Amino acid sequence: MENRKDTFFEFAKQLFAIDSPSGYTHHAIAFLKEEAEKLGFKAWTNAKGNLFVEVEGEDNSYTRGICAHADTLGLMVRSIKGDGKLAITNVGGPLMPTIDGEYCRVYTREGKVYTGTILSNSPSVHVFKDASSSVRECDTMEIRLDEVVKSKEDTLKLGISNGDFIAIDPKTTVTESGFIKSRFLDDKISVACLFQVLKEIKEKNLKIKHRTLFIVTVFEEVGHGNSSIPQQIRELLAVDMGCIGLDLACTEYDVSICAKDSSGPYDYQMTSRLIDIAKQKKLNYAVDIYPMYGSDVSAALRGGNDIKGALIGPGVHASHGMERTHWDGLNSTIELILGYLM
Repeated sequence: MENRKDTFFEFAKQLFAIDSPSGYTHHAIAFLKEEAEKLGFKAWTNAKGNLFVEVEGEDNSYTRGICAHADTLGLMVRSIKGDGKLAITNVGGPLMPTIDGEYCRVYTREGKVYTGTILSNSPSVHVFKDASSSVRECDTMEIRLDEVVKSKEDTLKLGISNGDFIAIDPKTTVTESGFIKSRFLDDKISVACLFQVLKEIKEKNLKIKHRTLFIVTVFEEVGHGNSSIPQQIRELLAVDMGCIGLDLACTEYDVSICAKDSSGPYDYQMTSRLIDIAKQKKLNYAVDIYPMYGSDVSAALRGGNDIKGALIGPGVHASHGMERTHWDGLNSTIELILGYLM
């Protein structure tokens, strides 16, 4: 298992190093497509930008889909202020108080990249009485660029303009105790789980039961990632983070099996089968309900696709903030995916 752990975290760190807020995911998808093709799988993208990787099964008359999303939360330049700083709008739902003081990168349409810091409009206790009490939201925060800019014209001369993407530094760290802490474990860590499974299918010559399309979506954080899927898919398994807190059973050491979220209950037979597999393999698992959560299966069902759907994923603490999970939960997730496929 140690080799699995090492190769998994090595791949995850490569993926997390590629900024991919919703709408600016092409670099991450190009990396993943190349990695899938290196393993010998057929891979392609659709017009939307979602990645598909085909794995043949013992029975190719029935097609499954398994998906995770590579898009992350982020920001966009709303306007350029008179002093050259950037007003912002959010991409997805970042927990805004947690990004106060974080480093970021601004991507221009011409391919230039500038660094900066996300700050409150009242960033200093020595100057502003409301420095600690001011609400942190888009209207009260801004980007301080690491460039000599003193006016709107100075910033415009850099090539920065309204609509440019701003990526938040994930600060990915793997600890000796088996934790990975980073922004955007939701859901790049699940993408890493899918690619660990692909790697083992190829290297161990594993035989899966049905033809399966591995799908990496790019608009999940804004609600329509997997809204349209190939018609031959009869059942779809989303791999996304499990939530932690309140009365939830899931921990960072578990794979979560979601029975119901804001979109309603998941398919009873699929969910029951996943629970049975987790029991048979003696995995660390939890069954939970997430009332403020939606997945790519939710999007696919709302898009009118005729499918069965279920949702699993590693337990992630502090979702949409500075997230953390543990190898035990990730390993159980990988094992549950393999059990489902085989």
